[in-house]
Amino acid sequence: MVWGCFSDTSMGPLKRIAGTMDRYVYEDILENTMRPWARANLGRSWVFQQDNDPKHTSGHVANWFRRRRVDLLEWPSQSPDLNPIEHMWEVLERRLKGVRASNANQKFAQLEAAWKSIPMTVVQTLLGSMPRRCQAVIDAKGYPTKY
Repeated sequence: MVWGCFSDTSMGPLKRIAGTMDRYVYEDILENTMRPWARANLGRSWVFQQDNDPKHTSGHVANWFRRRRVDLLEWPSQSPDLNPIEHMWEVLERRLKGVRASNANQKFAQLEAAWKSIPMTVVQTLLGSMPRRCQAVIDAKGYPTKY
């Protein structure tokens, strides 16, 4: 399993996760992977988006966001998953289709190289499509859309 992030200006880190990710592992990723990258690349004014996975919304993690003064994008529960990271995972999967690895270390190296090589035009096109995607969900009253 991997965790990754990106912004409209740069690809963030890809973090390898050994075992199961729980709220404590997630908090460690936020503190030691996401936060240093965000501070170095995003300046002071940015908003973090995540889905409503229970480990993301736990009181433990919510407290981390409060203590660190990280603004979160409000995201309703039971909402269609429009989180752009899901689309980036699809991009990553397509880039590695048919690529074999002999072990987990080699696979992570392949994932990381492919992640870092995703052109920013792909990210900007995806982010530019978000207003249309959100409007499609509104128009479909929450039912499935072409996205």
